[in-house]
Amino acid sequence: MTKPPLDPDVADVAPDQPVLTTYDEQHLVTYWRLLDAEADGADWKEVTRIVLHIDPVREAARARNAFDSHLARAKWMADHGYRDLLRGGSTK
Repeated sequence: MTKPPLDPDVADVAPDQPVLTTYDEQHLVTYWRLLDAEADGADWKEVTRIVLHIDPVREAARARNAFDSHLARAKWMADHGYRDLLRGGSTK
């Protein structure tokens, strides 16, 4: 696995496969930032604007969907996906 980018653009919806993906590897920093923001009680709209680069005022539905799916994936990574990283990375 190569070093992930610090602030990559995101897809409208995060992956939901039960295995680590290349997208996941490229968005590790994004996932950790989302988990940190949730732990700090940050407002989802602010997080969406800063971390996901989506304006929640102009694109409310897209912003909420992207936030929800990426936060869910971040939680999956913290609970399950990290194991694949330890084994050497994604298969896709």
